[in-house]
Amino acid sequence: MEKPKFAVLQRIINGERTYGITPRIAGGFISPDNLIKIGQVAKKYKGVLKITSGQRIAILRLKAEDVEKAWTDLGMEPGVLSTYSVKNVEMCPATFCKRMKLDSLKLGMKLEKRYYGQSAPNRTKIGVSGCRNACGSVNAKDIGVIGTFDKGFVIKAGGSAGFHPRLADVIAENLNEDGAYYMVEAIYDYYNDKAEMGLKLGDFIDQLGLSQFIEDVNEIFKKKIKEHSVDNDGILEENQ
Repeated sequence: MEKPKFAVLQRIINGERTYGITPRIAGGFISPDNLIKIGQVAKKYKGVLKITSGQRIAILRLKAEDVEKAWTDLGMEPGVLSTYSVKNVEMCPATFCKRMKLDSLKLGMKLEKRYYGQSAPNRTKIGVSGCRNACGSVNAKDIGVIGTFDKGFVIKAGGSAGFHPRLADVIAENLNEDGAYYMVEAIYDYYNDKAEMGLKLGDFIDQLGLSQFIEDVNEIFKKKIKEHSVDNDGILEENQ
């Protein structure tokens, strides 16, 4: 039997192959109906539920022949479409949090909708947070957006919490919501256009040099701001 689609092979125990599937849960927000549905499907196919680090719920220990049926019963999109794609946009509660400095939730959901499943040279994670606590390990994401009281949205890039940990580099500060959106777009476009397949964003920055990366990304950013007629050039108004 071929490997089931949109499923990950789990540890093989006594020759038994089981698989895990992870439905898309945008931003970690799920309706009661979908939450119940995930539980029902897991129960039906004798799966094990696991809350993932990417703000999703995985159904593990599924038999190969049950994977397609489970997806049909769920009626949900897969959380990850390809290894070489934007894996997820992780975001803090923002609107609902007393520590919030900028309400980043609207921006986070806009980025999730824009980048879900988009191709990339390697798996790419985007994180969005409404304060410097950076909940969701935003400082270790390939692209990070952090809302601050004094510097507007700060954009970072190149983070990784994987086999070779790397803190993200500051790429831009003092951005308003539109500016933050188009800076993320500029970083993604540049990485997607220039990096070799298989190269992580942090490694690409190290290979190119941070100053060169920032210079090139800013050129793309300026063109996007002009093209979309963004007010104040995407800069936080009070910092002009």
